[in-house]
Amino acid sequence: MIYPIVAYGDPILRKPTRFIEKDEVDLKKLSEDMFETMHGANGVGLAAPQIGLNIRIFVVDGTPFAERDEEDEDDEPDLSLVNFKKAFINPEILEETGEEWAFEEGCLSIPGIRGDVYRPETLRIRYRDLDWNEHEETYSGMAARIIQHEYDHLLGKLFVDYLPTLKKQFIKKKLTDISKGNVDADYRMRFPSRR
Repeated sequence: MIYPIVAYGDPILRKPTRFIEKDEVDLKKLSEDMFETMHGANGVGLAAPQIGLNIRIFVVDGTPFAERDEEDEDDEPDLSLVNFKKAFINPEILEETGEEWAFEEGCLSIPGIRGDVYRPETLRIRYRDLDWNEHEETYSGMAARIIQHEYDHLLGKLFVDYLPTLKKQFIKKKLTDISKGNVDADYRMRFPSRR
């Protein structure tokens, strides 16, 4: 099932999520739906708040970054992302280390807006998988960045929060337009109710 993506301006995107209890939800079905929704919107990550759920889960699929762009000779694929497709349940980032580096991020909830965000290069994370097994793993580079971006959603943070003040002023009208539903996206979206 493909969910509509919750648009910027909806309060659920600013609300910290709650931890999931074992057997509370059908995690396999939910993650399948989240992957289907994410792939339908050409995303590489999707967090529960983006489909209107206030629970601590996100899915990632870094495969697009592992594929080389045939038209760009300089574009080297990131082979560490070849099989980087998984669900993170009740994740907790334990540590972030390394030099901060910039990458132009975007978000399915904020279509048409992108901006450079600086994030630490490595992280250590504890989470549960779909079978409720606990893992503690370390990720670096683009895999870490995808995780950090989606993890922020679980805290009620968005990538635009990291942008410089001038850039925020520049995109303010676009953000307002998105929250009012004045935006073109190639996927179904759910906009904040207008009172």
